[in-house]
Amino acid sequence: MAKVTVRYWAAAKAAAGVAEEPYEAQTLAEALDAVRERHAGELARVLLRCSFLIDGDPVGTRDHETVRLTEGGTVEVLPPFAGG
Repeated sequence: MAKVTVRYWAAAKAAAGVAEEPYEAQTLAEALDAVRERHAGELARVLLRCSFLIDGDPVGTRDHETVRLTEGGTVEVLPPFAGG
């Protein structure tokens, strides 16, 4: 399991109640499952609309099960932003 930092932005940050927190996971899917377990409710709903960056790289349409995480890496949780 890789130790990663999950960073929340905008509505995700408000729903989580924190800006970032540590998790252990091998894939993005595992990390998001752990986030949902820790923060049931509003954050789980916000995650449905989010895009993700892994160590600065967009995940895009890749299956979250195939997105591997690296030790010390960062998962950025980006809800849709108004404007552009």
